[in-house]
Amino acid sequence: MRNVRSAVLAGAAASLLVLSACGGDDTGGEAAETTPETSASFEAGTTMARISEAGTMTIGTKFDQPGFGLQGLDETPDGFDVRIAQYIAAELGIAEEDIEWVESPSAQREDLIVNGDVDMVVATYTINDKRKERITFAGPYYVAGQQIMVAADDSTISGPEDLKTNPDVKICSVTGSTPAENIREYLASPEQLVTFEVYDDCVSQLENGQVQAVTTDNVILTGYVAENEGKFKLVGEQFTEEPYGIGITKGDTAFCEFINEALTKASEEGYYEEAWTATAGEYEGTEVPTLPELAPCA
Repeated sequence: MRNVRSAVLAGAAASLLVLSACGGDDTGGEAAETTPETSASFEAGTTMARISEAGTMTIGTKFDQPGFGLQGLDETPDGFDVRIAQYIAAELGIAEEDIEWVESPSAQREDLIVNGDVDMVVATYTINDKRKERITFAGPYYVAGQQIMVAADDSTISGPEDLKTNPDVKICSVTGSTPAENIREYLASPEQLVTFEVYDDCVSQLENGQVQAVTTDNVILTGYVAENEGKFKLVGEQFTEEPYGIGITKGDTAFCEFINEALTKASEEGYYEEAWTATAGEYEGTEVPTLPELAPCA
C-alpha cells in the first residue's frame, strides 16, 4: 500500500517513535483479506465511477490507535478501521496496494473531506450533528463508549465523577475529538483538560506523570493497555455511546448508500467479524460486535 501524509502533519514524525514503542511492527492478524471486484460498474458521474476508473483511492484513517488504525514500522496502517476501508475499496475494484492512506487526526478530519484531500475517512469517527453540518456520514459500522485510562498503580480516579473532587488531576484527550468535549462537564475547571493532536502524545504524558488520566473510547484505550503491559488500566464504566461512521463529502447520498450496502455485505459474508477478530479483537476484554443498524442516507 502507498502511504501519503498531509502537509499539515509535518510534526507527526516524532510521534512515530512513541507509536513504534506501543505497537512495534505487528499491526494485526492475517485474516479478512479483500479481493477487488473486477466486474464493478457504476453510473457515470458518481463518486464510485470516478474512483473505480482512477484505479486508486485516498482514505483517511488514524495512525496511532491500536486495534483500529496503527502504523507499523513499514509505514502501513492496520486495524479494524483499515480493514473496513479496504473492503469498501475492494467493492470499488481498488486493490489494497492502490490505496493511499492519509493520517487523519481528530481535528483535521472534516477539513480533509471538505478540501477534497481524501475520498473518505474511516477513523474512529463519531457521528454527531455538528459534524453533519459539514460532511455526510455512512454507517454506523461500530458503537464504542468513552472510558478513562490511568496508571496501573493509581487509586485516585475510578470514574469521571472523581475529576471534580480531585481538581489537581490532569486528564488528556485529543483536540477536536468527541471525548475531549464530553469530559468537560465532569471537570472542576477547564484547566484540568490537556489536549494534543494525537493520542500517542497523551499516552506519553501519562507515562511520564505530566497527566494522571487519558480519556477516549474504550476500545482504543483497551489497545493501549494491552500494548503497554502492566503500565495502565481502565477505570469505571463507559459513560457515552459513540457510533462510528464513515465520513464523505456532504450530500453525496449515492456514495453513502453504496458504503452502507458494502457494510451490509461485509457483515453477511463474515468479513466484518473476521476483520474484528484479526485486529481489535486480539485484545483481552473485547467482544465481537455485530454491525449496528445503518442510518438512512440523506
